Amino acid sequence: MGKARSGYAIVQAAIQRAQSRLLTDNFVPWKFHPRNSNFEPSSNASKVYVKSVLIQQNESDTSAVLKPLDGQVDESYTLSISQSGAVQITAISSIGILHALETFTQLLYQHSADSGVYCPYAPVNIQDAPKFVHRGFNMDVARNYYAPSDIMHAIDALAFNKFNRLRLHATDAQSWPLDIPALPNLSSKGAYRPGLSYSPQQLGQIQEYGLYRGVEVYLEIDMPGHTSVIDLAYPNLITGYNVQPDWGTYANEPPSGSLKLNSSAVYTFLNDLWEDLLPRVAPYSAYFHTGGDEINANVYNLDDTVRSNKTSILQPLLQQFVDYNHGYVRAAGMTPIVWEEILLEWNITLGSDVVVQTWLSDDSLAQTVAKGHKALAGSYNYWYLDCGHGAWTAAVPDAVAKYYPFNDYCAPLKSWQLMYSYDPLSGVPANATNLVLGGETSMWSETTDPSNFDSVVWPRAAAVGEVLWSGAKDANGKNRSLVDAVTRLGEWRERLVGRGIRSGVVQMPFCYMGGNQSQCLAI
Repeated sequence: MGKARSGYAIVQAAIQRAQSRLLTDNFVPWKFHPRNSNFEPSSNASKVYVKSVLIQQNESDTSAVLKPLDGQVDESYTLSISQSGAVQITAISSIGILHALETFTQLLYQHSADSGVYCPYAPVNIQDAPKFVHRGFNMDVARNYYAPSDIMHAIDALAFNKFNRLRLHATDAQSWPLDIPALPNLSSKGAYRPGLSYSPQQLGQIQEYGLYRGVEVYLEIDMPGHTSVIDLAYPNLITGYNVQPDWGTYANEPPSGSLKLNSSAVYTFLNDLWEDLLPRVAPYSAYFHTGGDEINANVYNLDDTVRSNKTSILQPLLQQFVDYNHGYVRAAGMTPIVWEEILLEWNITLGSDVVVQTWLSDDSLAQTVAKGHKALAGSYNYWYLDCGHGAWTAAVPDAVAKYYPFNDYCAPLKSWQLMYSYDPLSGVPANATNLVLGGETSMWSETTDPSNFDSVVWPRAAAVGEVLWSGAKDANGKNRSLVDAVTRLGEWRERLVGRGIRSGVVQMPFCYMGGNQSQCLAI
């Protein structure tokens, strides 16, 4: 596939997947009709078959289609199904055609009496385009390991939901599961065990898999914090490694430790890291995330190259650190992304190209765009999927009363309703909404691994996906209705399950069996 990468190849692969899906979805929507009703067309009734599917791309793809910056590719499409069975798809780009084919498959249902599928909606005329150009999902593959097949499974689900970005949070304090041939000890000593790391070939396959599904896979190497695992391979680079039992003074999670801020050895390490990794991911990624969240000043009291936690001393060193890393990212033909603390807490001067990822508060987005920077929404108060599953740390006997009832830091769980109600543009002045590229929902993996990933993520992430595609407001500027959404999301959940996505439940069947609207409304 790699040698034939093109918009044409993307469309041909999408056609093959759509054809296969029509035969394998097996979604019979019995839950969404009155109990024991004859909701399906009669098997003996006269049938109008789909006689033709005309796919028309109105413009040639540019090279950007393979690794677009946000907004570089027109994702809009039109889809029509006539009563005579003629299907027509038009789009500006191959990605638009990909989205149209996905929508087409979602208009069809399996008939329970035979092997055929039917569409109850014809005639259909759809004109569709995304509200936001960056519709992302952050997958933490460092705290728990996910095999390449698990990541590809996640990419399939994201493509079904028309997400177009997957950020792999590739490394963290606990493990380094990314092979860097120039620095082989990073994964040989930093992965949880041999075999639980991604080779250059596997990483390329993951990115290629995403490309053919309209999901750009890009990496985050979080630093200078969240890097203590490097100590296992290169102990001279890390300060404050695994301080116990008082790790909380020096880090948000154990093990503590951070890259030294004024060490020539660190810069030699960074040079070797970037010269190995960045050229390999650049053919597939327009972006690279250099992290920068949760930088703990106290740990630099232990740094023999700094010996201070004062902002006045740390800020210039951090500015140098960020500039150095971003120089490599740009030289590789990519655009840097950073966490909001780099801009809002440490007051680092960033290039105008840098995208700022917000997460700490509803106001962070407004503050970021007020400084003139492009931004991504993703408040942990709304769009963090890991919240509400309980603390993963175990309280010692003397601390039980302090931590009871053992909630995690961002409890409670964020329901699909809360996620759906979040408007990324809330509080952003009208003259700055163009700087909000979109957003990302995050799945941190302290208590999640491949065994429960699907049920934790879906269908809640689908609610985020709809907000990012359609916007939080309807055509009249009002908040979209949860009543309208609940049945649609419930049906979509059933289709995901039919496609092998082990999604959680939205409601019990009783709620849907009233017909077009849930019977389980809160008044």
